[in-house]
Amino acid sequence: MISKITIDKVFETAIVEEVIGDFIQLKKSGSNYKGLSPFTDEKTPSFMVSPAKQIWKDFSSGKGGNVIAFLMEHEQLSYPEAIKYLAKKYNIEIEETQLSDKQKEKINEKEKLFIITDIAKNYFKERFHETDFGKNIAKSYLLERNFDSEIIEKFELGCLTDSYNDLKNFLLDKNYNIDDLISLGLVSSKTNNDIYRARIIFPIKTISGRTAGFGARTLKTNIKSAKYINSPESIIYNKSKILYGLYNSKSEIVKKDNCYVVEGYTDVMRFHQKGIKNVVSSSGTALSIDQINLIRRLTKNITMLYDSDKAGVSATVRSIDIILEQNMNVSVVLFPNNEDPDSFASNKNTNEIVNFLDNNSIDFIEFKAKLLNDSLKKSPSEKAKIINEIVLSISKIPDRIKQEIYIKHCSEIMNISENTLFNVLAQIVVTIKQTPKKTSSQEKTIIEHKKVDQIFELEKKIIEILILYGEKKVIFDEIKLIKNERGDFTYKPVKVESLVFEKIFLDLQSDEVEFANESFKILYKMLINEFQKSENFDPKTFLNSLDEKLSNLVTTILINEDIYQLHNWETKNIYVKQKSKSISQLVTETILTLRTLLINKKVNELSSQKSNTDNLDQDLLDEIVNYYQLKSLLSKKLNRVI
Repeated sequence: MISKITIDKVFETAIVEEVIGDFIQLKKSGSNYKGLSPFTDEKTPSFMVSPAKQIWKDFSSGKGGNVIAFLMEHEQLSYPEAIKYLAKKYNIEIEETQLSDKQKEKINEKEKLFIITDIAKNYFKERFHETDFGKNIAKSYLLERNFDSEIIEKFELGCLTDSYNDLKNFLLDKNYNIDDLISLGLVSSKTNNDIYRARIIFPIKTISGRTAGFGARTLKTNIKSAKYINSPESIIYNKSKILYGLYNSKSEIVKKDNCYVVEGYTDVMRFHQKGIKNVVSSSGTALSIDQINLIRRLTKNITMLYDSDKAGVSATVRSIDIILEQNMNVSVVLFPNNEDPDSFASNKNTNEIVNFLDNNSIDFIEFKAKLLNDSLKKSPSEKAKIINEIVLSISKIPDRIKQEIYIKHCSEIMNISENTLFNVLAQIVVTIKQTPKKTSSQEKTIIEHKKVDQIFELEKKIIEILILYGEKKVIFDEIKLIKNERGDFTYKPVKVESLVFEKIFLDLQSDEVEFANESFKILYKMLINEFQKSENFDPKTFLNSLDEKLSNLVTTILINEDIYQLHNWETKNIYVKQKSKSISQLVTETILTLRTLLINKKVNELSSQKSNTDNLDQDLLDEIVNYYQLKSLLSKKLNRVI
């Protein structure tokens, strides 16, 4: 178990915008930051980070919380793993007690597999540095290809010897299950032998640096086996949802606002060694939507650096439309014949490589036009085919202004009128709209408009008031029932100074009001207890003490308060009443409205009970009359404060 001292230090040190900035591109928005949601495929940023409150809120998915909640949601880390991740990032020493057998059993399946891959990665590295095969064959091969020791260490390369069961026996000795080793692709299901024998091994990491799988290149030339093999799909590794090198490149991608996409592992390593660090690999396949969305959170600009052979060109063509559909910008660089990014950059310096990339970067229209020029046919039908493909690609772009710009660009390059191209574009758009979409039975269900739950909204508002203003001392306008000189009872306005939380507590207690929503009920009791025992209430500390569900609720409340303050109405010559200047009215209206709703509900229940009873119960009648009197008093109070 991680000690409380370590956890507190992590919370004190971690900066939410820094941590989240490692995963998505954040841009300043007033006093906050905004970015695209990493949980949905939104096109307009609704993901907000508040540095002042050290929280985040994703309005497209409804998720939110503190920095730990983000890592748990985005990286699927357990709470302890999220703490360890931050401790590593901020160089905080972890004080940890030994786990009991019962606690070990609680580690979930996914976490167990990540632990196995991490142990395997370290074992491969140890084999690389300490065995004859590693030192004399694997390392020599990489050095001959001009990869230096620093880059080998940076990407944590390893190897296995040609021995059949070294890794398997090592992991079984640590009491790991053979079935887990098979599911991760470390051991063969047919022979029960190590799969990566006599190979250099490349760890494939998640964006947060956890080892999810491996790629491995054979070092034997005299046997018939695949040159490269990869980990199979597992619950921690999905090839279409991960990019090799993203963990090492993410910061530079944000900084350069561009991502180079290459095919192979060594392409990424070569570029890093040459000082070009905004590069990732799709592991030899066309980019998937999930991979593009990973990049989209860091930049809207992709430059494809695939090989100039037939397979590389084909992968580039397949990727272009998918990138454009995500409203991203795509460029292409084609290398000279028989060259790939690794071989091309191997004997060049950084400036030479950068100049080549800048000078040979072309957009997708120029790329497809080049395919026509390189074609042996160059016939009118071939030209028409390429033009139709270009316009089809343009139709994928959601932005109409971009569409028009690219149509004009295509007109200039292909020497065809804009009107013709616009007509073709219009036909494609109409065809797409007319194509019936497949809908599931759930999607066909008629969506009913839900009525606003007034009691829910009012209870939520009370929690918001307590968090934001609970400790403030405010003068409230009250109406009290007093006896005048003639002995008659009358209502008289008075002013009463009180702490906000005390006012709310006493008013609700007087009616014996219980919150209807279970989460709000828990939060209300926690907040009242917090105010009663502590003189200095800190929303951030309170947030960190909550579980995921309650933390999400509180985050939404705090972020919504930031949005209200963000608008800078005064700069538009619009003067709105600040929340802080109307706390008294806000508190009074909210409490009175909630009390009135609950009393109405109670009166209706009692009236229903009365109508179902044959004999009139005097006590029941008295109770109904009392509630009507209370309802009348509340109405008078409401009329005064509205």
